[in-house]
Amino acid sequence: MWAKSFLHSEQREQPSAMTPRFHYCQPKNVFVSIVVLLTTTTALAPVKALIHVQLPKSRAEQEECTMAETKSEGEPHTAAAGARGGLFGAGGRFQGGTDPIMEKFNESLSFDKRMWAQDIRGSMAYAKALAQIGIITNDERDQLVDGLQLVYQEWEKGTFVEKPGDEDIHTANERRLTELIGKDVGGKLHTGRSRNDQVATDTRLWTVQAERDILQSLKLFLQVGAQHAQQHLDLIMAGYTHLQPAQPIRYSHWLCSHLAPVVRDTLRLQQLIPRANVCPLGSGALAGNAFGIDRAFLAQELGFEGDSATGSVTWNSLDSVCDRDFVLEFLFWSTMLLTHLSQWAEDLIITNLLRGVVIDDAYATGSSLMPQKKNPDALELLRGKVGSALGRAVGMTTTLKGLPRAYNKDLQEDKVPLFETVDTVQDCLAIATGVIATLKPNPEKLREALCPEMLATDVADYLVRKGVPFRETHHISGACVRLAEEQGISIDALTLEQLQKIDPRFEPDVQQVWNYEASVERKSSAGGTAKAMVQKQIDDIMAFAKLLEDK
Repeated sequence: MWAKSFLHSEQREQPSAMTPRFHYCQPKNVFVSIVVLLTTTTALAPVKALIHVQLPKSRAEQEECTMAETKSEGEPHTAAAGARGGLFGAGGRFQGGTDPIMEKFNESLSFDKRMWAQDIRGSMAYAKALAQIGIITNDERDQLVDGLQLVYQEWEKGTFVEKPGDEDIHTANERRLTELIGKDVGGKLHTGRSRNDQVATDTRLWTVQAERDILQSLKLFLQVGAQHAQQHLDLIMAGYTHLQPAQPIRYSHWLCSHLAPVVRDTLRLQQLIPRANVCPLGSGALAGNAFGIDRAFLAQELGFEGDSATGSVTWNSLDSVCDRDFVLEFLFWSTMLLTHLSQWAEDLIITNLLRGVVIDDAYATGSSLMPQKKNPDALELLRGKVGSALGRAVGMTTTLKGLPRAYNKDLQEDKVPLFETVDTVQDCLAIATGVIATLKPNPEKLREALCPEMLATDVADYLVRKGVPFRETHHISGACVRLAEEQGISIDALTLEQLQKIDPRFEPDVQQVWNYEASVERKSSAGGTAKAMVQKQIDDIMAFAKLLEDK
């Protein structure tokens, strides 16, 4: 491969048949040339492509071109594609424009505009803090706050206009604020502040609110699940280990076994919030704020509560701008919740296969070929979402693992996985709640799945109550199972005589063992499947959910 840098001009000679051919593409004021070298040999030869980007020759030419474009459209002057945003452009560090591919590669407004409200809140608080220390007057503070309120209303109404040069939500909001109140006052807002501590602030505010919203979704899921368990408290079904019939249990007990891990997930999420809910604003780019900004005031103004151990503001400015632990914690937390929902979904898929439950049509789909099919797609998607969530968590960990202090643009990659994971969690909880609310157990099919062999442990327990050591009764019960298999009958069909040949301590009351209701009622320890114990589990889950007040 070979390459040669060159500039194009209007006077460039047209290529002859023996020279490289040029194809010009002009996106506004950036020329992209693709050069393909044609060989004169008849054999297959390598084709070499060179891509050259020529930016405008001067800032004056950029501005002249931009003014012409905007003037023709009857709009105020704004930065054109290929030029740098107005906040960082003319007269500053950079003289040339930006490759439009770089602009697209670098921008984040397309996704971080989800934080528009948090960004404006942070700027309002910062304006008030600047006034407190005399950097701006109270009148300027009011102009900034009022202007930011107007920007807020535009976003709220869907009338905010994004423009070229709006690299991210921070520059977009500040650009619009400056248009509304003028650059003399608007230009003072960013005094002592960096986008490094600004984006950290926005992301924390957004994450904390998202986590609180998810808590409410978890609350609803737990309440609906507990109510469903209450409605079907008496139903008995087969319990399995290794997907083999094990012991009879209550349907409500099975459901509570899936609600219990979600309670733990909820507790874990509650524990994440205080660590996310600390204020990094006032940390500057990395070294701190040069004007003595009151960070405690900023924390209070923005509702950062922290916890008793850490306080309400971050401890170290260098760490503040690059800390994304709170994002990573949430991503990994999501994988645990979605894993638990996946396990519940898998159990339901199997029970649905056995016709033990009926999934509502609202959460099933059909086949494009087979008319009879009713596929539990909602459950299958719940089962599959955890893979994507885990991928995002591992990907973010990989992004973070090699970063030097302090802020690096790699950290921009935290937003998409964070936003996508929040959306996924909320969608999954909504679907799971709908599935439970409309789920119909089939008592007859659930009972059909029961088999007397599930009571083999009850046989062993029967002899234990007569003073026989359990290890001995385990072997005796196993011998009864083997005899029934050899006879081709179920274990409850063995006669007293046959049982006594295995062990003479069997008595006529052994026939009381073959009762599924009695079996589940004997499991009366805390957490067991006896009716009173399941009722307590339901009550505890409902009481826990009630504590998750809106915040």
